[in-house]
Amino acid sequence: MRTLVIETATAACSIALFDGDTIIANEHQVVGRGHAERLIPMIGAFPEQGRAERILVDCGPGSFTGVRVGLAAARGLGIGWGATVSGFSSTALIAAAHFANPAAADALMVVLEGGHGEVFVQGFEAHPLRPVTALASMKPDAALGLLGGRQAVGNGVLHLLAIDPALAAAEALPDAACTLTLPESLRSLPAVPIYGRAPDAKPVAP
Repeated sequence: MRTLVIETATAACSIALFDGDTIIANEHQVVGRGHAERLIPMIGAFPEQGRAERILVDCGPGSFTGVRVGLAAARGLGIGWGATVSGFSSTALIAAAHFANPAAADALMVVLEGGHGEVFVQGFEAHPLRPVTALASMKPDAALGLLGGRQAVGNGVLHLLAIDPALAAAEALPDAACTLTLPESLRSLPAVPIYGRAPDAKPVAP
C-alpha cells in the first residue's frame, strides 16, 4: 500500500511517498510561509502525482495557517483518490525522529514555535515512544522550568537558548520522510487540527 505524508504545520513544507515501508520519493523545503503555493506542485512532481491509498497529515501544533493548508490538501486528495486520511502530531514526529538516533537520550522535551511570544512544549519518552506530558503553550521561561534535565528539541529551542545559552538543545523541524518511525498508534489520529492553544478571537457575549 502506498502512503503519502504531508507536513505543513511548521516552517517546513515536507512530503514523502512510501510503498509499504520503503520511501519512493520525498521533498523537504524550509519555506517559512507560502505552503499553499508550494504543496500541490510538490506532490504533483512525485511518481504518479503522489497517488496513494493512505494519506497521513501533520495536524499540529504549529502555524494555524500551515495546519489548515495540510489538512485541506489531505482531505481533498483523500476524496479524489478514495484514500483513507489519518493524522499525526508534529511534536510526536520530532520526538520519533530524534529517538531514531541510537545515541539519543531516552527522554526529551519537544519545543516548537507557538506565536505570541510562546512555545508549544510536550515531553516524550522513547521506550515505548509516548508522550509523558500534555501539550501546552507557554512563555519560554516557564518552558525552561519544565525541562527537568531533559534535552529540548525543536524549532522553538532558540527562545530557550536566549535565556540559558548552556541548555542542552537541538534545533529541528518535522520531516515527512521520518513519519514511519512513529508507532501506528501515533500516526492514526483523527485528521483534525491540533492547535495547542486557545483561539485569539473570542465570540461576542450575547
